[in-house]
Amino acid sequence: MNKTFFSAIILLLFVIFINAQDKIETSNALLETLVSDGFAVGASGSYSINGKVIWEATAGYANRDKNQDFTLDTEVRTASIAKSMTAIAVMQLVEKDFINIDLPIDKYIPEFVQKHETKITTKHLLSHTSGISAYKNGKEADNKINYSSLLDAYEVFKDRKLSFEPGTEFYYTTYGYVVLGILIEKVSNMSYEDYMQKHIWDKIEMTNTGIEKSDVKREKATTLYHRDRKGKIKRAKEINLSNRTPSGGLYSTANDLIKFENALMINTLVSKETYELMVQQHSLEKINNGYGFGFYLYGGEEKEDGIIGHNGAQRGTSTQLFVIPSIKTVVIVVANTSGIITEVSTVAGKLFNTFRRQE
Repeated sequence: MNKTFFSAIILLLFVIFINAQDKIETSNALLETLVSDGFAVGASGSYSINGKVIWEATAGYANRDKNQDFTLDTEVRTASIAKSMTAIAVMQLVEKDFINIDLPIDKYIPEFVQKHETKITTKHLLSHTSGISAYKNGKEADNKINYSSLLDAYEVFKDRKLSFEPGTEFYYTTYGYVVLGILIEKVSNMSYEDYMQKHIWDKIEMTNTGIEKSDVKREKATTLYHRDRKGKIKRAKEINLSNRTPSGGLYSTANDLIKFENALMINTLVSKETYELMVQQHSLEKINNGYGFGFYLYGGEEKEDGIIGHNGAQRGTSTQLFVIPSIKTVVIVVANTSGIITEVSTVAGKLFNTFRRQE
């Protein structure tokens, strides 16, 4: 190897190192802006390519009164990202032939009474086309009641009239995924929690993920905050999530959520064919709302441009998961402050652009 060639290699490696450092510093600054600009009290983010985490960082506080730092192990509410995990659990059972997504749901859940002509199916529930309504009012959304089972939570909405004939419209609803949680319990003969623990969280070592329980204090749990329209941040209202566990009652960390999506891309949790089915348009092409089974379709229908994922907005949390399957890339940003989902999603998008940028 001559000296000129050797010098060129050294220079190239130096440029690559500088570019990598620049991306890391830019990403750190992006996350920090959530705190320094007065949006979040604390946040964390993570970015992976081909299953390898290439950047992770935290900013701000898990508890600002105690000056307790927000760390990579700080647990936050996932909010609606829980729907993605519940959908995967359902599709695992589909792969085992325990569920046919096109059959009426009452075949599996006798307690689910269907009085309408068109029957709700598992496919309708997964794609938010069932016609089941959302929370009736703010009081129901800010639930204070502790439901001991998913069937108890189902009692709240089981007799309500459908918003439309199943399969004719898209309407995003938390309650549809509560029914899917009951479905998992019925066909697996396990509690929702036990099933998720055994077949998803333990399987891929999501050690900081679980169901939030109002009577259990977790050492790693963050304090929850809310930012109002005037920009003032204060402690968030206490709400009980037992009325929505499979759709928004979980906690996790940025790194655990990275593990979840990376496991899907290497077919650890479901097959390649099942995953591809889940990230197809199932929520009615004519209204172009972009939803598959438990995942939003952010990037259009072309596979090379496709960006999928889910966000979550709930008392005390704002979360955004972006996945670009064609380049095996996952971006996650979570914050312990509600009212800032737009800002969190924007940072997640900028993180993707920062690392994708070709220098």
